[in-house]
Amino acid sequence: QVQLAESGGGLVQPGGSLRLSCAVSGSIFSINGMGWFRQTPGKQRELVAGISRAAVTNYVDSVKGRFTISRDNAKNTVYLQMNNLKPEDTAVYYCNADIVHVPGGPSWGSWGQGTQVTVSS
Repeated sequence: QVQLAESGGGLVQPGGSLRLSCAVSGSIFSINGMGWFRQTPGKQRELVAGISRAAVTNYVDSVKGRFTISRDNAKNTVYLQMNNLKPEDTAVYYCNADIVHVPGGPSWGSWGQGTQVTVSS
């Protein structure tokens, strides 16, 4: 079993910043890609940012230049630094990790419980 513990969400004014963290614990041999997704009511969950184990990153166009994803492999933790937040960034943000549980075994995607980010004046 694994747990993905997210933190750092909250209410912020437009133009403000937040930093999300997601710590992975439990039965882990290694973690491949990690990412942050977001979802608003009535819409599909979308990929916001992803990062490979080698720290290659990708972003949805709407957050490029404002958000930065990073990871600490020693701590099994992924971060999302969000700057210049806009009201349209309001969503529940979910952490995802592609986890290998045993050496040579397959990897499985796991989700965090989600953290609310609200951008409003």
